[in-house]
Amino acid sequence: MVPKQIPLKLSVSELRKAYLVGALTPKEVIDAVIARASNDESMNIWITPPSLDFIQPHLDRLSTLDPQEYPLWGIPFAIKDNIDLGGVETTAGCAEYAYTPEQHSGIVARLIEAGALPVGKSNLDQFATGLVGTRSPYGEAHNALRPELISGGSSAGSSVAVARGQAAFSLGTDTAGSGRVPAALHGLVGWKPSLGSWPVIGVVPACASLDCVTVMAHTLEDVLEVDNVARGFHENDPWSRHLPAPVEKLPLRICVPKEPLVFFGPFAELYQRAWESALEKLQTLNINVETINTDLFSEAAAILYEGPWVAERWADLGNFIEANPGVAFPVTETVLRSGAAAEYDAASVFQAMHKLQSFKLEARKRLQDAVLILPTVGGTWTRAQVRKDPIATNRQMGLYTNHCNLLDLCAVALPAGYADVDLPFGITLFAPAEAEGLIRAAAKLFSLSQELELRGEGEHVVGQ
Repeated sequence: MVPKQIPLKLSVSELRKAYLVGALTPKEVIDAVIARASNDESMNIWITPPSLDFIQPHLDRLSTLDPQEYPLWGIPFAIKDNIDLGGVETTAGCAEYAYTPEQHSGIVARLIEAGALPVGKSNLDQFATGLVGTRSPYGEAHNALRPELISGGSSAGSSVAVARGQAAFSLGTDTAGSGRVPAALHGLVGWKPSLGSWPVIGVVPACASLDCVTVMAHTLEDVLEVDNVARGFHENDPWSRHLPAPVEKLPLRICVPKEPLVFFGPFAELYQRAWESALEKLQTLNINVETINTDLFSEAAAILYEGPWVAERWADLGNFIEANPGVAFPVTETVLRSGAAAEYDAASVFQAMHKLQSFKLEARKRLQDAVLILPTVGGTWTRAQVRKDPIATNRQMGLYTNHCNLLDLCAVALPAGYADVDLPFGITLFAPAEAEGLIRAAAKLFSLSQELELRGEGEHVVGQ
């Protein structure tokens, strides 16, 4: 019997169609996933790779479920290894920290309940501290398109797993951009919901008050299908919030930076040209595009790693680091220990909180009925370059992402063409937490314009 051809690009919607007409079975897809993971072992995608040892019970359960009634029936997904999958070890990228949870995290439980198949625990920047994907004792995750480049982090393996056809979607976490940066570097969609709209119970904290679980997939349609299952208040999660279900509505304005942006790395000029091209595409959406001063967002971003919020990381992980000196990845331990600095006393925390509160108010005023659009990243690096200068290269990867959770914004990272061959470029749409409907609608419009451009149809997309 000739094995069935499994698409390299796994899609929630396309797999569902194939399952419902009997063209594919979940077991056939999982067999392909396991084979692909084995072939890509040197890319350091997984910490716990796909295996029937733990996938089979989930496959067996599908026979008891009606695929018509379960929106993610048979859909394979990757789990960043700081998110609990019951019965499978969670390492957070550190073997000495590892534990085996009895229960699924809140988010994984919801996805499995909807019929999704967990296929493995993916590699990450240790303790979700980094935006590069190289800070792991389990090896540097290779970029799926150009292996000499970084994958982005901290949700490194999660992005590569989707890009290499080993998951239809993947879970990441996003405190400073960890679910958007790796999505952008692989031409994926990265959805970062509002803080508290998805449960974080069962997630190893990086910066607990700012942590957010995110999803990456090939299409906006797929990430929103996952969002529909994942969102909602969780009664046992202290960070969970009652947020209204998003009502899609196009923004009245698209805001872009007035001041010149910073582009960096060996492809800086190519990234700048790609941004300029994206700005031209925005003009075709028939929504008013206006320039605004974005210093506020940059100032807020600086608070995350140049202010007392680094102390929150130390509060969560300091006891482990102190009890296990030298165990953590060297640059990770350096970053974490910076949170123990004497300057980050209680007074400095409250001063920063008060300053940030005023920033949140101003951001809401500026983004009333509007979305902010920035490059997701202003460049990228080779893995060798990051090894030579791990702090500065990592810092620049977060220039346009770090502000998001501090200002209580939601975001979606979208592909926006290519800066060069196998070098995707992406933009991110931001809106206040209660205005997720704005970025949903605007993202759908932009994605449609991309599709029409690829098909060579028309110059304008009607926005209003």
